[in-house]
Amino acid sequence: VIWFTGLSGSGKSTLANAVEQVLHQQRHHTYVLDGDNVRHGLNKNLGFSPEDREENIRRIGEVAKLFADAGTIVMTAFISPYCADRDQARALIAEDRFVEVFVDCPLDVCEERDTKGLYKKARAGEIKEFTGISAPYEPPLNPEVTVNTAALSIEECAQAVVKTLVKAGLVPAGN
Repeated sequence: VIWFTGLSGSGKSTLANAVEQVLHQQRHHTYVLDGDNVRHGLNKNLGFSPEDREENIRRIGEVAKLFADAGTIVMTAFISPYCADRDQARALIAEDRFVEVFVDCPLDVCEERDTKGLYKKARAGEIKEFTGISAPYEPPLNPEVTVNTAALSIEECAQAVVKTLVKAGLVPAGN
């Protein structure tokens, strides 16, 4: 399980899809779980309160574990703002099969990238409990890899993640 965490607009889903593409080209079975494919189905009954965020991440962790148990490399791309929730997801999966990726990107850059206008609405008070504005984000304390999508290209970030997977012995070195 490769767990991408970071602010909205940091590039989590874009990076997860780039890593998936590299791994898929190496003939690995892969799948990306992100807000678009989880919030519209499995978690459509959840809002954005701290309790709902916790349940959202708990469910994602359980689903990611099922994928991993079936031999699929699963990438999860979720803000997952609380360390305790990410730690709970890590505890579900064997320690040597969980890679936390902190997609570090300055708030101002995330706001510039805001294609859905969510930051603007949050700053106007139209969205309550928006991570990074009116709700907290707790950066990981010891992620396996940190990438700054404001300083590096998505391709460079993807290679850093794959290099970490190779170094950990989770995937063989590519061709």
